[in-house]
Amino acid sequence: MNSNKIKIIFVLPNLLPGGAERVFSYLAQNIDAKKFNATLLIMGYSKDASYKIENITTVFLEKPRVLNGIPALYQYIRKNKPNILVSAVGHLNTVTAYMSFMFPKTKFISREVTVLSLDESFFKTKKFDLLGFLSNRRFNSFDKIICQSQDMLDDIKNSYKVSEDKMIVINNPITDGFNLKNQIAINTPIQYITVGRLSREKGIDRILKILTKLNFPFHYTIIGDGVEKDNLFSLIDQYGLKDKITHINFTKDVAIYLSKSDFFLQGSYFEGFPNCLIESCAVGTPVIAFKAPGGTKEIIEDGINGFLVENEEHFLEKLTAQHKWDPIEVRESVYTKFNKNLILQQYEDLFLNILKQ
Repeated sequence: MNSNKIKIIFVLPNLLPGGAERVFSYLAQNIDAKKFNATLLIMGYSKDASYKIENITTVFLEKPRVLNGIPALYQYIRKNKPNILVSAVGHLNTVTAYMSFMFPKTKFISREVTVLSLDESFFKTKKFDLLGFLSNRRFNSFDKIICQSQDMLDDIKNSYKVSEDKMIVINNPITDGFNLKNQIAINTPIQYITVGRLSREKGIDRILKILTKLNFPFHYTIIGDGVEKDNLFSLIDQYGLKDKITHINFTKDVAIYLSKSDFFLQGSYFEGFPNCLIESCAVGTPVIAFKAPGGTKEIIEDGINGFLVENEEHFLEKLTAQHKWDPIEVRESVYTKFNKNLILQQYEDLFLNILKQ
């Protein structure tokens, strides 16, 4: 190993299916190997890995939960002495924040994944949450905080009183394998798709409600799993949509399904930075999405690669609108802003600059 390389550890809770897991592991694998000696450290089990990791040292701590892995994480950092440690996902970021005091020679960076104050209020309970209490006070422990969208940065700044100098906005990249589709004509029946975690904030229930009002043939594919799965299937039965919906828990062929679809539908009440939207646009499939805090409005250019809507009535109106889409234009709208070379360079610049501080 070249001793002049910057030693950097990327830490994730697990490699289960998810946007944060896929993008973060992609960054770790594709960072410039001439400058960085990167390791991907996973708190969870190797048997749960949904993504193939190549050309990078990957270590699984084989722990059932992040909290169970704290001693092993501490020992790994102590033994390997990285120049930089980057963690992602809130509860793991809380752990690394408080661990940073033990390693003053290592730069600690967090990558946030949601508009946190909205996430907290959406899932708020009356019980005292110690982890939540500690989480809200973690930010100033980091040397830098990566926000996926400007809304996320503004939220941390205003809700948690963090200096803007401590934060930086770096959007997610379009990862490999999302190629421009060949078809231009709309399918019959029209094909809709949603990809994402089946949880309340994703708003799939309001998409189902809107679809009941359509008076033309359609098919809706939902790819994802989560705690709301049973509730959503109850709604599907209640609305009489069972014959018009296909559900897939997980697939590595997301790009193929996106290419075969006419529109991506997003019902989210808030987002961090929805990877599925840039991936849909990358293959040339436009998006219909609710205006919501987070990265959605940084991706969607109204009438160019999709529609941003205000409410359910507006959503229904756009579902029935006659609009000619150009798949090449849809694709270029995201590639100019989110191509992998651009985003990787932003990460590398951050890592190089933080060591100068």
